[in-house]
Amino acid sequence: MATPPIIGVKAERPTGRNLFQGLFDDAAVFPPELAPLPQAVTDHVARQSSSYADMVGPLLLPASAIGDLLSLELPPLKVALIGRPGTQLALVAGRLSRLVTRPAVTVIGVEIGWSPAWLQAAGWGMSCSIEVPRGAELQSALLDIQAHADDPNLVQAKFRTGSTPHRTGPTSRELAIFIRSCVDRDLSFKLTDGLHRATSYTTSSGEDHFGFLNVIAATRWALAHGAEIPEMGFILSEHDPAPILDIITRMSEADASVVRAFFTSYSCCRVTDPISDLFALGLIKEAEV
Repeated sequence: MATPPIIGVKAERPTGRNLFQGLFDDAAVFPPELAPLPQAVTDHVARQSSSYADMVGPLLLPASAIGDLLSLELPPLKVALIGRPGTQLALVAGRLSRLVTRPAVTVIGVEIGWSPAWLQAAGWGMSCSIEVPRGAELQSALLDIQAHADDPNLVQAKFRTGSTPHRTGPTSRELAIFIRSCVDRDLSFKLTDGLHRATSYTTSSGEDHFGFLNVIAATRWALAHGAEIPEMGFILSEHDPAPILDIITRMSEADASVVRAFFTSYSCCRVTDPISDLFALGLIKEAEV
């Protein structure tokens, strides 16, 4: 999927690199990239010795790919196991039990869809990201997750920001409601699907995509200024990078740490694209991708 490059705008100064550490989870095997598993593993391992290794999170793997993964000769590898909404928890648990027996593999978390049965995952001894539904069930799902946010292992909400074959992506208001609700509930969150580049844009086909810097800026505005949903929605849908960069570069390292305690990461099918954007925007240095 082609996405537009960022042209002609640069930050007046770099920002603290801690704002982006571990932000980009490697979802290369998922659509639209659909990288073959051996290639995804090879590329992911190569990134661990790159100049931007600190910004790349684990390799994300669907439960259906675990058998193929375990048939490979594997170097040390950090992964997160993904069970999309509707995937049976017993299937995810079975794949997890196989995965944790491989010495080279470190499983740092699981991601599953929210349902009344999701608490079964609490017994797996893993950090859990719970994908919440859009619409009427959103708040009850977040309340349910919040009730277990103090568990020994991280429990956080997950929200899908892109479209699916059966549904258009969320509006800026929907995403603002989710972020505002997480902030109000002191609940960490991650995002998935649709955040391909640094700032928000509209494709030639008319589909809106959010920028990860817009998400950081909206989260910061909610935390620091009590921004409500309309203002956050405006920040999320802002296509001009200049005001977004102004918010980003004014953040101290302490500000960045607070924002990232809420917005922990997002799934990205081509992690080099957003990192290249950061370099092009002048927000980081030494990002040879």
